[in-house]
Amino acid sequence: MKKLVAEFIGTLWLVLGGCGSAVLAASYPELGIGFVGVAIAFGLTVVSMAYAIGHISGCHLNPAVSIGLWAGGRFDKKELLPYISAQVLGGIAGAGILYLIASGKSGFELGGFAANGYGEHSPDGYNMLAALVTEVVMTFMFLIVILGATHPKAPNGFAGLAIGLALTLIHLISIPVTNTSVNPARSTSQALFVGDWAMGQLWLFWVAPIVGAILAGIVYKMISPNNE
Repeated sequence: MKKLVAEFIGTLWLVLGGCGSAVLAASYPELGIGFVGVAIAFGLTVVSMAYAIGHISGCHLNPAVSIGLWAGGRFDKKELLPYISAQVLGGIAGAGILYLIASGKSGFELGGFAANGYGEHSPDGYNMLAALVTEVVMTFMFLIVILGATHPKAPNGFAGLAIGLALTLIHLISIPVTNTSVNPARSTSQALFVGDWAMGQLWLFWVAPIVGAILAGIVYKMISPNNE
């Protein structure tokens, strides 16, 4: 239960910090942080939580990460469903808090609410194939970094920093394509509030990250050094 509470809190923070920066600050007239700032914000949420709850739950914050770690032989299959449930619920809670804050502004309009999308709902108009390839490849690389940085032979104490920086880089690459998911919990939380097109496109932001994560787990098992 401690692990699940930690995953709930961590995913809540990821959505509130990352999506919150996009909804509340990215387009602020005078101090807009832009998509670079949003990318940094997502990375900071992971870095901060890695050192806050990494020793409790491993700080997955993402169903694709849990599945990728399982595929790589680093996570028990029986813990998958509880972890994924805690992550999705935490993401929804984070989106709910963000909605309460954002809707407190006069003239509030929900808009895209930092949801992920393709086609006309891609930030820069990328089609479904481009979105699919982007999400598979970005999640694959994210899991390669996670599996490598947390390997027993990796330098101690730097995993959280490496993983957070990797997520920042992923956002810098892919925000224009899909608004960056690589995380089904983060996608679900925003889509539930937007509804309509966001729910209709949500399937891609579950399928692609999971496929990328499983491929990464398989590949890293093949190239990983032994633990001795």
